[in-house]
Amino acid sequence: MRYAFFPGCTLESAAEELMISTMKVAEALGIELIELKGWTCCGASHIQDVDDFLATSINARNIALGEKLGVSKIITVCNTCTLMLRTAKAKLDQNKNLRAMVNEGLRSTGMQYKGNVEVTHLLWALIEDYGLDRLKEKVKRPLTGLKVANFYGCHILMPPKIMGFENHMNPQSMEMIAEVLGAESVKFDQRLACCGFHAVFPAEKEVMKLTGMNCLSPKASGADCLITPCPLCQMQLDAYQPDAQKGFSKDITMPVLHLPQLIGLALGFSPQELAIQRHVVDAIPVLTENVLV
Repeated sequence: MRYAFFPGCTLESAAEELMISTMKVAEALGIELIELKGWTCCGASHIQDVDDFLATSINARNIALGEKLGVSKIITVCNTCTLMLRTAKAKLDQNKNLRAMVNEGLRSTGMQYKGNVEVTHLLWALIEDYGLDRLKEKVKRPLTGLKVANFYGCHILMPPKIMGFENHMNPQSMEMIAEVLGAESVKFDQRLACCGFHAVFPAEKEVMKLTGMNCLSPKASGADCLITPCPLCQMQLDAYQPDAQKGFSKDITMPVLHLPQLIGLALGFSPQELAIQRHVVDAIPVLTENVLV
């Protein structure tokens, strides 16, 4: 399996551990990820509020870089990057005039958007392309006894017309992956909640309360850790957790892992190999107790 890989800005900075774990998991599964040369930021769901045409154009260029590689799909491990790329693709595929205008702008760079590649997320690709049976065969260390809370994040589900991989009101892909890995998925109220990342600066007080609720809810349901397919959700719920704790009398401590890290543990990698030690909230103790036995 071969994909054009759009890492996105976060994997080169605050979420370097996600880049590390993604590449290790991909190699172990026999998935070839070819990073796009010269990719640029997707706009992180904000740029379209300033210049929608520019938002479409920069992601048309990102997609065109993938088209040059001769692959059928571009893959990401970020909900927001997936949303931005798929939004641009939908607009360009449905509006010939917009497509012509964007390509006119790209012409000076020697690029052209053709629309012949799809945009997917690692979570979707593991189910749709790789297959759960095949993934199960790769498991070396079943995560038996580990109770996980699957936190999807808004941008991998909505808007459904753009994302549309599964029922946005009752997604099951994360639970399907967890089951194959041997972990137990717990039910909790905040499973489909927003993490608040994109509103943390204009509405810090409200977002800190939301962050606390997103951690307290799985903790009350008996989860050992929270799993998310989005680095922005992980950052908000992990890095901002100490700040959120200040607004709660109850202990909200909840380790937050990236999806590839959970998969990597089941494939036999150590927490250190998956760079789990980089997290703000220490996940090593709960993993040692439940997984590394």
